[in-house]
Amino acid sequence: MSDPTEPRGDASAGGDLDPDVAIVEPGAIAPEPVPSASAASKAPDDDVPPPSKWHTMLRQIATGNALISVLSVVLALLVGAIMIAFTDERVQETAGYFFARPGDMLFAVWDSVAGAYSALFQGSIYNFRRDTFAAGIRPLTETLTFATPLIAGGLGVALAFRVGMFNIGGRGQMLIAASIAGWIGFAVDLPWGLHMLVALVGGLVGGALWAAIAGVLKARTGAHEVIVTIMLNYVAFYLVSWMLRTPGLLQAPGSSNPKTPAMKENATFPGLLDWLAPGYNLHLGFVIAVAATVLVWWILNRSSLGFKFRAVGINPNAARVAGINVKGMYVYAMLISGALLGLAGVNQVLGTVTTGFTAGIDAGIGFDAITVALLGRSTPWGTFAAGILFGAFKAGGFSMQAAEGVPIEIVLVVQSLIVLFIAAPPLVRTIFGLPDPSKQPKRRKAAKEVAK
Repeated sequence: MSDPTEPRGDASAGGDLDPDVAIVEPGAIAPEPVPSASAASKAPDDDVPPPSKWHTMLRQIATGNALISVLSVVLALLVGAIMIAFTDERVQETAGYFFARPGDMLFAVWDSVAGAYSALFQGSIYNFRRDTFAAGIRPLTETLTFATPLIAGGLGVALAFRVGMFNIGGRGQMLIAASIAGWIGFAVDLPWGLHMLVALVGGLVGGALWAAIAGVLKARTGAHEVIVTIMLNYVAFYLVSWMLRTPGLLQAPGSSNPKTPAMKENATFPGLLDWLAPGYNLHLGFVIAVAATVLVWWILNRSSLGFKFRAVGINPNAARVAGINVKGMYVYAMLISGALLGLAGVNQVLGTVTTGFTAGIDAGIGFDAITVALLGRSTPWGTFAAGILFGAFKAGGFSMQAAEGVPIEIVLVVQSLIVLFIAAPPLVRTIFGLPDPSKQPKRRKAAKEVAK
């Protein structure tokens, strides 16, 4: 492996590349004559529209400061605490005589919020009320089970973000992948191990090819990937719905319900903790999600393909002038992104819901993956952590509702507020009194001039 080198090209042809992008190219590219900006602009087949304001804003939101993500979660939890307190009957009762006995209301607020978040913790991390460690740690395994498809889907969205594309078609890619993997899972007879592998690969290929439609259309015709992927979501949903109602395709034999047969045992992911105690739902899909995180990290930070991805995401015109096939990168990025979102669908049918699935098998994960990628700032390990956090929300939300009577919708509001705060970094900085990083270089320069 050769030493990292900075990309060559005319600096005036496009925006400056990040130092992060410039220093991690895994191998030096043989020196080639680089076409000038004027020469490149004469090639009609290679024209790439300049980054729009929306593209620039989306990239700033998706790859901004990690501190904003942490503070966004804190703010969302604070707003959630206020909502929990306002919906508590005891708080509402004590508010009627607040000025006479304010302590009653304050204690009621504390009890409601502390009880709700304690139930969230015990439902997602560890339940101290259980007699054994194996029983107490079960909530954490449920969190990881919920997080598995979120991590895989979030990685797919995050990778597309790094190339400057917004893959909002996770639902369609998951449905196509789940249908192919599911059909192989219940209709094909193969030995143990091989059956699971073939179903997994089939699902990944299905998700990749479905996403590649948007990549090819963007590369060939300039069609916006957001519109294309949204429309493909509907196409996939109604296509799968039709197959689920058609005997001989996905519908279970002898049934009129739009549901598939159960997956064959040879095709399903084995449980990871069956040796510890029965009843755990965590399966091999979580290990595959961890491996996918490592793979995406390697692609983005240690491979030449990842260097090209990030260069195109920063400025496609500058990348084109530097000799990168921008249109090809769009197709490759959507292929990998679709495969990762397809992995989320495969996890659903081969790991979580093995008794047969319907058209609702995506369970909103395709859209939740966008939130996970935003919270993780489009980095592999940040997305991994965000997926676990949202998995904890899903696992603990039911515990909050059962133990404290907190409406499950409050958890959804908290998740939505996280996205809202992430999309408004100036608001978060203002609330916490943080400086604007874009103005720091100017301040330092002014300070140096004053010092001179």
